[in-house]
Amino acid sequence: MPRFFVEHANGDKITITGDDAAHISRVLRMGVGDDLIVCENSTDIEYFCKIADISASAVTLSVDRSQHSAAEPDVKVHLYQALPKSDKMELIIQKAVELGVCEITPMLTRRCVSRPDAKSLAKKRERWQKIAYEAAKQSGRGRIPVVHPVVEYKDAVQQMGKVPLSILFYELGGNKLKELLQSCPSQVSIAVGAEGGFDEEEVACAVEQGIRTATLGKRILRCETAPLCALSAIMFETGNLN
Repeated sequence: MPRFFVEHANGDKITITGDDAAHISRVLRMGVGDDLIVCENSTDIEYFCKIADISASAVTLSVDRSQHSAAEPDVKVHLYQALPKSDKMELIIQKAVELGVCEITPMLTRRCVSRPDAKSLAKKRERWQKIAYEAAKQSGRGRIPVVHPVVEYKDAVQQMGKVPLSILFYELGGNKLKELLQSCPSQVSIAVGAEGGFDEEEVACAVEQGIRTATLGKRILRCETAPLCALSAIMFETGNLN
């Protein structure tokens, strides 16, 4: 069933406008009486609706029933991803959203080769957010994960230090992820490096902020593989792949 997102839904009527309305009428060619799902992005509630009126500019829906989205994990994971080369960030965002990430913050670390200027980053972020939106629709998510602006590494670790459980994945070793997750956290921040990972000073800086280091095993993973491996492991250990 087609799925769309709104920020707020009020009462038993929902109106969709803009590009989504045009997509419903012109691309999907839906009509009065057809069913679709609308997710309220601010609450994770999904509404099962029928089209009551439709045009190219607005679609009015009548709500049949609503429920909290079963696709939303009960652990909110914020991924801090060092900027990789090429278009790897697009793949990371798409798959991270499918796996249940809540927020994504790109960051600049010492070993980042990719360092776009501010104008390029603004365009990239717009595209990244669109990728997150499309991945959320495809995977049946109840919300659209936010892709935040790029931050410097020192700012990222300061933000992470405010979360009860924050983990930096380090190829030279650390705690076992399973043991770190035994406290059944409702919120986790994770940091993953770009090509070449993190240097020793960056790891020390993270530890000073109370961030735990962890390993993803004895193999060296590519920067686009590591965050997806970490997310999959977190979702499994917290029961969100059941």
